[in-house]
Amino acid sequence: MTKIPNEALQRLYRETNWTLSQFARAVNLVASENGTPLKSNPSTVHHWLGGTLPQNEAVRRCVIEAISRRLQRPVTHAEAGFPLPSDPSPASTDTVEGMIELGRQDMDPSRRAVLGAGLFSVALTIPGWQDVIGRAEAVQAGRMSRIGMNEVEMVIAMTERISDLDDQFGGRHARPMAASFMVNTVAPYLRADAADDVRKAMLSAASDLAYLTGYMAVDEGVHGLAQRYYVKALELAGAADDHLTYCTTLRGMSVQAVDLRHGAKAMELADAAAAASPKAGPRMFAFLAGQQAHAAAQTGDRATALRKIREAESSMERAESRSRAFGSYDPSSLNYHVSQVRYELGDVAGSIEAMRQSDQLRYGVYRRARVRHRATLAERQLELGHLEAACATWHTALDDFPMVQSGRADDRIKAMFGLIRPHIKNATVRDLYERARTVAPPSLVA
Repeated sequence: MTKIPNEALQRLYRETNWTLSQFARAVNLVASENGTPLKSNPSTVHHWLGGTLPQNEAVRRCVIEAISRRLQRPVTHAEAGFPLPSDPSPASTDTVEGMIELGRQDMDPSRRAVLGAGLFSVALTIPGWQDVIGRAEAVQAGRMSRIGMNEVEMVIAMTERISDLDDQFGGRHARPMAASFMVNTVAPYLRADAADDVRKAMLSAASDLAYLTGYMAVDEGVHGLAQRYYVKALELAGAADDHLTYCTTLRGMSVQAVDLRHGAKAMELADAAAAASPKAGPRMFAFLAGQQAHAAAQTGDRATALRKIREAESSMERAESRSRAFGSYDPSSLNYHVSQVRYELGDVAGSIEAMRQSDQLRYGVYRRARVRHRATLAERQLELGHLEAACATWHTALDDFPMVQSGRADDRIKAMFGLIRPHIKNATVRDLYERARTVAPPSLVA
């Protein structure tokens, strides 16, 4: 039977101005980013254009996301000539209902694979402050008993506890706990009767929890899910008139984007966070400017990157007390941004020195960050040919690795195996390799 060419996909293909090879590479990149590598090639793309439907929904999502990124606008399944997905994302017209649905699915182990299929979208529409503050009316009082500030304080305390667990042990086990708390406790509170000040405080606390849950989804590498949590956090922050959490969430979205190498999107989000924080104190300003510097460096804007990192350093100096960090933003975090800016601008040696400073200043509770950043430091030491120094640093990362359940930490250890394998005849490398095999799961020993 003769296939009918997919004219809709062909139109999009012409609009991208790609070659068949470029199309295939773009789709493979999206798939790899989502942890499901594909081996599409020019022949594969030729068959898609000729009417062959990509093999499953996950591949079709990758094709659509790749085109969306190229065209810098959302592209739908119908526009690409594909059938609608059987499991579309839940609607977000009602902030609380959307949060309940998202959290309920995240609690269910049988749904984790479906949630993980969501892709990070560069074309995602981010609601602006004026958009989200108008959504407060969507959060209406329900019929449960009246709540007060005691319930708000409990939600804040529980979120802090979950955050502490995430910092120490990674988000793999803490995120289902956060989702369950969100659905079973926080959502009913949002529907309860309350005084206006209590309602706003509860919305703000819920926003912070949604942001944290999104951050833990990033840690596990489920980036589409993380974006959905982040958008909920923005909506709740707007309903609470909470500029601080709104800005913090935008900055978190920028961190996600820059780590995925979407520099332009990261810069857009970092700038939006800074613009939405009209009364930032010096520590908050450093928190935002450091991220702007990293994103600018990744886009190749050297002048802006250096200016923003100087502003971050100056603001940190003016902060009232270095012992009172804004969230986790402290001198260690600032040195991390200095390291990232230097690395993006080609100063590998300088980035190593700043990363060492960051490691020395990091508080002991941040175990997951210690694993990730020490492994990154080792990668850069190896890049300069300092093999034995890199091995020594990787050993320090392995000290904490068994206690951390984190997709990002796993990625760094998996990368380590790939980087040291060509040097396996070296005794120092062999010692590291043998030790790592005893603490890393077999799936990471590439």
